[in-house]
Amino acid sequence: MAHLTRRTVLGGALASAGTLGLSTRRAVAAPLVVSGRPALTHGVMSGDVTTSGGVVWARTDRVGRLVAQVGSGRSRRVIRGPWATPDTDHTAKITLHGLRPGAEYDVRLAFEGQDGHLGEEGVAHLRTAPSSGRQSFVWTGDTAGQGWGINPDLGGMVGYRTMHALRPDFFIHSGDTVYADNPISASVTEPDGQVWRNLVIPEVTEVAQTLGQFRGRHRYNMMDANIRAMYADVPVLAQWDDHETLNNWYPGEVLDDSRYTERRVDVLAARAKQAWREWQPIGDDDARGRRTSDGRNRIYRKVARGRHLDVFCLDMRTFKSPNTAGTEPYRTAILGREQTDWLIRELRRSRATWKVIAADLPLGVIVPDGPVAQESVANRDPGKPLGRELEIAHLLQQIKRHDVRNVLWVTADVHYTAAHHYDPSRAAFTDFTPFWELVAGPISAGAFSPGVMDATFGPEVVFAKGAAYANQSPRSGSAHFFGHVAIAEDGLLTAGLRDITGSVLWSRDLQPE
Repeated sequence: MAHLTRRTVLGGALASAGTLGLSTRRAVAAPLVVSGRPALTHGVMSGDVTTSGGVVWARTDRVGRLVAQVGSGRSRRVIRGPWATPDTDHTAKITLHGLRPGAEYDVRLAFEGQDGHLGEEGVAHLRTAPSSGRQSFVWTGDTAGQGWGINPDLGGMVGYRTMHALRPDFFIHSGDTVYADNPISASVTEPDGQVWRNLVIPEVTEVAQTLGQFRGRHRYNMMDANIRAMYADVPVLAQWDDHETLNNWYPGEVLDDSRYTERRVDVLAARAKQAWREWQPIGDDDARGRRTSDGRNRIYRKVARGRHLDVFCLDMRTFKSPNTAGTEPYRTAILGREQTDWLIRELRRSRATWKVIAADLPLGVIVPDGPVAQESVANRDPGKPLGRELEIAHLLQQIKRHDVRNVLWVTADVHYTAAHHYDPSRAAFTDFTPFWELVAGPISAGAFSPGVMDATFGPEVVFAKGAAYANQSPRSGSAHFFGHVAIAEDGLLTAGLRDITGSVLWSRDLQPE
């Protein structure tokens, strides 16, 4: 019998804000609902919060203009943002600039109707990064996958509630924010006979192909009360991976899948990306408030978090080469040349103590896409770098050559949790500095057993934990995971891996060099 893996199961189953310098208090305002005026349909959230700015987001039920009040008490600045229309799925974002480092802000968000009256109000709490001092964050990936959706019997997606309870300063969603290719049914019978009951809306009952269906996937996840509560209180750094479109996709792919009437992946990916951008608190302008040359900010970006931390969010999907055996004797793309050059340049420029690289795919885990092709970086060959490994080898070599210190990789994707230490003394490729890669997920999707490692970059599996059986549901909480990082005043970084009950499974103090 063929070994059942995650991949085989998957295959079947704005206005700029100006300068703000306001002190705030952390208070929760009761929502104000005005009959006949714009309502907030899916809560509010913030994202990409730095020492001096961030993005706030909301969605309304009709055409309306997003209005933000930033500050506390009566001392507030009003910012009138863009209009939410059907062209944006009634979502809107405002990019805030000129915030004070290390300050807490209550941003009151409401939509102004065409009659000029404000509707329902929500409050997005955000804490800007300190110019120095301590901070913490959580990360994970994989939400509502493999048919495990919002189960009201269990209180919904409780992993988000556990992460929220730790009061992190921000949250990295490492991709697979939705599962557009995994239909969700009203009930699923688990191996032990228990029945998992899902909340269901029409858009999640079949694979997403239309823009409306892709939008519906994001709408579905934001129906979960745990997600809405956390996102209103904890800024998000969002990444995308494959399932925002479909499993293991790459640019130029043409599907052979009878579920799809649209077989061109580039068409599906464009619709998926539009929906993802509409529903994630990621800015559409650069750090100086200017629109980027293509009118949209890149998914890959740096989020500056003060003296001790810069976060580099990667995009390992948009520029990806076709999935092959990965043994080409020449460099093939997982990041692409432009993104690789950007990352090397920004790592060299960074003066932060810690450089956290948030990747949506792991480096050393073998992730098959069928019997021969490979989905991620690793290619099963433990020898010298080939194919996509050559691009990563170049990146690691440049990190060493330019003496970039204190680099930590965090990722998800493979539906288990692990701590990997990479060292040239164990590797076929030796021209790099040792580093850690920490894996955490899924937060609310099917869980699987730990994967096999490729030895090219010398990984040691220091810790790993996965599911008791393939596609284990989130019911018990013991096979679903997230990571937590705390950085102390002196720069000491404590990294931990937890399950969604909150239990600490592994922890390590990392002293900065």
